[in-house]
Amino acid sequence: MENLIDKYSIDLVDNIEQIVKRIANDSHRFYSNENLNFLFSIMDLTSLNTDDNVKFIEKLFKKVQDLKDHYTNAPEVAAVCVYPPFVSLAGKYFEDTRIQVAAVGGNFPSSQTYLNIKKAECKEIINHGANEVDIVIPVGEFMSGNYDEVYREIKEIKETIENNKLKVILETGLINSYKNIQLASLIAMEAGADFIKTSTGKMKPAATYDAVYVMCKTIRSFYEQTGKPVGIKPAGGISTVEDAFGFYSIVREVLGDQWLNSSLFRIGASRLANDILRKLYENEEIAYF
Repeated sequence: MENLIDKYSIDLVDNIEQIVKRIANDSHRFYSNENLNFLFSIMDLTSLNTDDNVKFIEKLFKKVQDLKDHYTNAPEVAAVCVYPPFVSLAGKYFEDTRIQVAAVGGNFPSSQTYLNIKKAECKEIINHGANEVDIVIPVGEFMSGNYDEVYREIKEIKETIENNKLKVILETGLINSYKNIQLASLIAMEAGADFIKTSTGKMKPAATYDAVYVMCKTIRSFYEQTGKPVGIKPAGGISTVEDAFGFYSIVREVLGDQWLNSSLFRIGASRLANDILRKLYENEEIAYF
């Protein structure tokens, strides 16, 4: 597994921080209502709080369902992402919409339990109506150099959920180096990940421009050699339109227009939704979600 970086000939320059700063600083040129709508439409609207309960989650789902009653031209989000107990409820609300139902599985956010339990949880998530599962790599195994075990876990979970979408969280703030981000990205993609994702949002730093840049470069190399497009999902701490346009600009520059759709680009967020609505409707008082 350590040879994957050589296999895919990924050449990262030394001045990544300067490159992503330049891309992010230039992202204002993409600011438009059309692109604000696009960012809203690729969001995984997320609630992963310890105190989430049926009443709170149902209120959130109702707001998603009734959004157009308040903001006529607002697009639908790409997905709602919740803990497993709320998957069946999500199915009732979004069965007849394009909104996907996603849940975190595999002992989120730590990934610290037996593989058979992780697989069983992910299978239950699908059985209850989700079509997307977000899991975390076993970071401890990865940092210990047990790359084959990391690969095996992802591969077996993907086989368990079959054709449903698997998003693999690298927890880039913990694995820390660009080389590690490259390697974790490649292991996940080789094992069958449909998306690679930055963070759980439970650790800091969460999504960063440089981590997403490295992930995008790795996705590009993987695609060029295999022909398989893999999605990218920045998540964790993304709360403003300015943040979102920075990530948009990186994805656009490195991966191109082909990735500018909800099948290959998602943003995991909750507070971001309100900021986009404020900008679209020119009303700083909006706190809909």
